[in-house]
Amino acid sequence: MTVDELKTKKIGVLMGGLSAEREVSLKSGAAVHQALLARGYDAVAIDVDRDIAQVLVREWVDVAFIALHGRYGEDGAIQGLLEIMGIPYTGSGVLASALAMNKIFAKQAFQAAGLTVAPYKVFCRGDKAALAELEFSLPVVVKPSQEGSSVGVSIVKQKSEFAAAMKEAFRYDREILVEQFIKGSEVQVGILEDKALGAIEIVPKNEFYDFDAKYSPGMAEHILPARLPAELYRKVLRAGEEAHRALGCSGYSRVDFLVTEEGACYILEVNTLPGMTDLSLLPEIARGSGIGFEDLVERILAAAALKISQ
Repeated sequence: MTVDELKTKKIGVLMGGLSAEREVSLKSGAAVHQALLARGYDAVAIDVDRDIAQVLVREWVDVAFIALHGRYGEDGAIQGLLEIMGIPYTGSGVLASALAMNKIFAKQAFQAAGLTVAPYKVFCRGDKAALAELEFSLPVVVKPSQEGSSVGVSIVKQKSEFAAAMKEAFRYDREILVEQFIKGSEVQVGILEDKALGAIEIVPKNEFYDFDAKYSPGMAEHILPARLPAELYRKVLRAGEEAHRALGCSGYSRVDFLVTEEGACYILEVNTLPGMTDLSLLPEIARGSGIGFEDLVERILAAAALKISQ
């Protein structure tokens, strides 16, 4: 849709929601809402709950800007509802959202596309999980299959830490991913309109880029562009676009990598609804490419569509 067309529509900014990332989503949504108002759009902020279908009808929402994170917002659930209701929305469709949110299926898609992933093993609730079952050694990373913002993630360096890490991860999901720890630089690629904008390097003050490092000022250094040799930088950008396509993503995303000193690019995940807060990486990458926050929001909005009926 064009800007002129969109300015005749009622835009619902969907935020908050029911996941463990609710507070982050409220910040993302508030920033997006203010940007749309500043650009002259008829936009309403909507805190998503289980009555969201009724609220969308009551508010006469024509287009949805999804600023949700985590379950029910980033996993295809809200996208499916919007498809049924015939309300165009921003970001990826049902299948891509569900694939990206499930780290296990996403890894399989990445591997099929020829991307490099860390060795891993999946455990389900009720399994007798033991380090002896792994085909790789400590340290390992333990994470829930379907949470974002590093919720429930632990790095296990000693055998005595494994059981507690698994218990913490199982608080958030029935399936747990145990990956070989990869020592490398944390590099994130920003995707807009299905093209890589650039790559940013994150140097967290904590052991890894955890929840505090992502959302607390001063807990991580952001280096833009990422400190990589030119050819490796281009390789990471290409890998980001390939990962975005491998899951069938639409419009925009943020693709997270670990890049080793040897030049290997291990893909961690694709975030189909990356954060839009003051500390978020996609807006920072966009600024480095000359795209201000309001312009970024407007370009994301312009790509809103119904994906199933296309």
